[in-house]
Amino acid sequence: MHRRALFKAAGLAALFGAVGSTLDARPAAADPVWHTMFRDWVPEIFAPLPDPPEHSPAIVIGSGFGAAVTALRLAEAGVVNTVLERGSRWPNDPWREIFTGDDLPDGRGFWHRTDFTGVTKVPMHFAKFGGVLDCTEYPGIDVWRAAAVGGGSVIFSGAMIAPERRFFDEVFRGSVAYDELDRVYYPRVRQMLRLDPIPPDIYASAPFAHSRAWDDQVRKAGYQPLPNDSIFTWDILRAELAGAMRSSATVARSNLGNSNGAKFDLNQNYLRYAQETGRSAIFAGHRVDSIGKDGGRYTVVVSKLAPTGEVLGTRTLTCDRLFLGAGSIGTSELLVRARATGTLPDLNEHVGEGWGTNGDVVLARGASSVAGFGQGVPSASRIMDESTVPVTLENWYIPGIPFETGALASLGMVLDPARSRFGYDRASNSVGLSWSTRNRDEVVSAARAVDRRIAERADALVEYGALGYDANALFTAHPLGGAVLGQATDGYGRVHGCPGLYVMDGAAMPGSAGAVNPSLTITALAERNIEEIVRSGR
Repeated sequence: MHRRALFKAAGLAALFGAVGSTLDARPAAADPVWHTMFRDWVPEIFAPLPDPPEHSPAIVIGSGFGAAVTALRLAEAGVVNTVLERGSRWPNDPWREIFTGDDLPDGRGFWHRTDFTGVTKVPMHFAKFGGVLDCTEYPGIDVWRAAAVGGGSVIFSGAMIAPERRFFDEVFRGSVAYDELDRVYYPRVRQMLRLDPIPPDIYASAPFAHSRAWDDQVRKAGYQPLPNDSIFTWDILRAELAGAMRSSATVARSNLGNSNGAKFDLNQNYLRYAQETGRSAIFAGHRVDSIGKDGGRYTVVVSKLAPTGEVLGTRTLTCDRLFLGAGSIGTSELLVRARATGTLPDLNEHVGEGWGTNGDVVLARGASSVAGFGQGVPSASRIMDESTVPVTLENWYIPGIPFETGALASLGMVLDPARSRFGYDRASNSVGLSWSTRNRDEVVSAARAVDRRIAERADALVEYGALGYDANALFTAHPLGGAVLGQATDGYGRVHGCPGLYVMDGAAMPGSAGAVNPSLTITALAERNIEEIVRSGR
């Protein structure tokens, strides 16, 4: 063990504890003060919210990867559509702090909650507000998901990676042909989102010292790091490094949004292009509470929300076709509730099944030599290990800590067969699930073994486990499943028993993306599915 690194880690924990207790003391009465500050900092999200039309040919619920693809391709096909998003539409600015950082976050970071404990296990408290990250708590697992126009593209790590064919086939079991995605739809998404690896000049810069150290360690352990395609706009990072705009992606301020637009998120491509057609309109601040059917039309009950949380009104909208893109949790909740309450009684028994965490594990190991800040956000590389079960480790930064910590972070993704299902509680009209300790322990064990092997071979073994920090799977940022292709739907997302109802997001994926980040596959599947839906007219 490297005693100096252990002492550094222990000191870091003590610092976190002090910060946490300071934040704990913030009084609830401060909320109106904070809301006034938010209004001064980001007045755009306080603008009056327009009302969506009473009836639309198509409604798209959500605005993340699958929903954004759907809105654009429908609009290009001449189908007028209404996009409903519960979160705000946040602007970008090269100098303003639009989003908060996860070093000392405020309410702009979190969706209507007053506390949060992230990967550093530091409890934080803040004013309740409609921020960009929703932490949904279930027994055994916290699920991190987006609440903003642009969905997960606003808050994700930016890495977009295709799984290996063999792992994809193991997960999808023939419901989707890998060749089809690989030949047509993965390349289409890569082009639309301008995906490419981190350039050499940025990789060589000071904020990416941790990336270089991570790669050096895995090479010493016998692995060859593979470059990650990323959604970041590299010229914006160059401007940050040159001092030509406020830093974000080079100083560990990204999980809760990049103020300067460093991530080429969906607001800058699919959603923008959809609106430019004149046939797609996005309505922020509209939470969908339930869905159903009245005769030949689908019904959508929506609540209009102020960013401070007040409900400004509730309406029932109708549409001829309804596209669900609210993410694994949002889409599954709507479907499970609709079946249980009888508003969509023809949904089949597979609705709510096949949910998984994508095998997510957060890891930390000792740093052999990290100098300077080393807190660049884009993930440069990854490795794959198959000594027991397939495990991918991605180079990561330690969120919210813009200084050297004595640790190198990784995001692990285990090819994990564990699945859960959503249930409905009639007394509270709520939908939920549970995730077992055994499920958590199994993925942690697999990922920890790989990380420790690297640390031992790189002479960087530090006992972060004493702080409960070396590996944990207490949360997932990649919830998948609940309305799986070929089970709750046909092979293109058409919901069984409900013509004109479609699942277009991560709910359609069977609990795993094949040991990689799911965003590329979600987007490619949406491109594939909407193309067939438009072509067939059904």
